[in-house]
Amino acid sequence: MSKRISVTSQSSTGRNTSFHDNYTGANMSRSQFVRQIENGNYDNYHVRNINGVKTPVSNPDNSTNNNLG
Repeated sequence: MSKRISVTSQSSTGRNTSFHDNYTGANMSRSQFVRQIENGNYDNYHVRNINGVKTPVSNPDNSTNNNLG
């Protein structure tokens, strides 16, 4: 099974800014992905507030298959 989400772009500071859903083919900005997570569409991810910015992160578990990066 391939990774559900791939990071497709990062800022110069390393913040993930664009994402690709490898199952549906959807491309999302950080804010779009955050909204999808908050709407309950991605069970293995949650949102953290990092330096005042809502940031998608994978849920901690033993799998590397859902890690963002």
